[in-house]
Amino acid sequence: MKKGIKNLIIGLTNKMISKEVVNLVASSFILCGGISAIATFPLIPSAPVQAQSDEDTNIRVYKLASPAVVSIQTPSGNGSGSIIDAKGLVLTNAHVVRGTTTVNVILSDKRKFRGVVIASSRNPDLAVIRLEGVTDSLPTISIASSTGIQVGQRAFAIGNPFGRFAGTLTTGIISRIDSDLKLLQTDAALNPGNSGGPLLNSRGELVGVNTAIFTTTSVNSGIGLAIEADTVKQFIAAARNGAIANNPQPNLAAPMVINLNGNPITATLTAKDRTLPDGSYYKSYQFQGVAGQAVVIEMRGNGIDPYLVLFDSSGRKIAEDDDGGGGKNAKLALTLPTTGRYTLYANSYEVGETGSFVLSGRLSDNVASESTNSPILLQKIGKLGSESRIFARDGSLFDSFSFTGQAGQVVQIDLMSPDFHPYLVLFAPNSRFLKENNGLPSRRSASMTIELPVTGTYRTIVNAYDRNGKGAYKLTVKRVR
Repeated sequence: MKKGIKNLIIGLTNKMISKEVVNLVASSFILCGGISAIATFPLIPSAPVQAQSDEDTNIRVYKLASPAVVSIQTPSGNGSGSIIDAKGLVLTNAHVVRGTTTVNVILSDKRKFRGVVIASSRNPDLAVIRLEGVTDSLPTISIASSTGIQVGQRAFAIGNPFGRFAGTLTTGIISRIDSDLKLLQTDAALNPGNSGGPLLNSRGELVGVNTAIFTTTSVNSGIGLAIEADTVKQFIAAARNGAIANNPQPNLAAPMVINLNGNPITATLTAKDRTLPDGSYYKSYQFQGVAGQAVVIEMRGNGIDPYLVLFDSSGRKIAEDDDGGGGKNAKLALTLPTTGRYTLYANSYEVGETGSFVLSGRLSDNVASESTNSPILLQKIGKLGSESRIFARDGSLFDSFSFTGQAGQVVQIDLMSPDFHPYLVLFAPNSRFLKENNGLPSRRSASMTIELPVTGTYRTIVNAYDRNGKGAYKLTVKRVR
């Protein structure tokens, strides 16, 4: 998350902090949670001819978009959302659904659905919900391009302010574009409960997702903020591919220093630690690296399944590993690409795991031998079930695993299951699709052999060919040569 964003973007949902204002240089954002004061403004009459034209546009936009705007209820509050897929995908803010995996979603025609949160990110503050039990095509909102958005164009917001007034329309203009934070500023009135709802153009297309109010007091001062359309599109694309949206390292609070060739660090993951977007706990560490240095970092767990993620000085993820250290232990062995300060996350593969671990780092003379001394690069015995993720495109279950590979290596990936028809997918370190196998004709195993094009962290997807497939599986990634 870019530095400072966490302190700037405060959600609009009714779910978090009641009547709390975070002051920021004599100004603040309202957490849309229980703020009862509503600013009032004098009515300024406009010319009759223009008023009629505006009225026609308002009515047309509302008729186009409002059927696809929903209200979202969680155990701790309310928010809004937009239907983006006729089969039942809903877009909203991540802070609307934070802390829960299921929500209640109410459509404009009063139909109610149970929704499952299938993708969520802190930066951008977005989430996707899949509605269960959808039997017919739902109305949807199309998404515009950010390149066509201009200051001064008309803007329309539809949502559920205060969790009590579903389907409320407010109007205004795009009053400012923040290119650095990828936010649109609007004077269309936003209130608690509007979080996650659409900001629309005159064609009824989504140009932003309403996410915050800027104010100098405890009332709405007429400045709202929305996440721009292109950022929204990128997040949705990541969600449809089965990945949480790209989320480079969050704003860190004084990471601890790990000394390469120094004494190992013993620490414990606890419920008080920071969490990644999937809800797993992590501790962060930093070290100074030099381009061309060969390093080996290992994490051995006691009661947890260790997971390591490494970022370079610009916040770009360059490596991650789950089981490279043997058993459930994690190990990174790589040559550093640049000189600078590197950040390491000591994490757990399973969400919510707590327990102790030992972390060590050292310089190496031969990274190749460190990373290829065993033909088994990854081995997992798991189960597709209630803890698995859900593919947005078809509702099928999947699990995702990573392994570190070297350019020119030939690897064989085998997925076997006695319970479901396996489907296997492989992605390159840059998230580019590489290869898939549909498990035919065996219907009990899916395999692929491939020469890896680059050095880096690869991601393999364990999926069921059938939407309802679930059960036990074994995944193996081994080096052939």
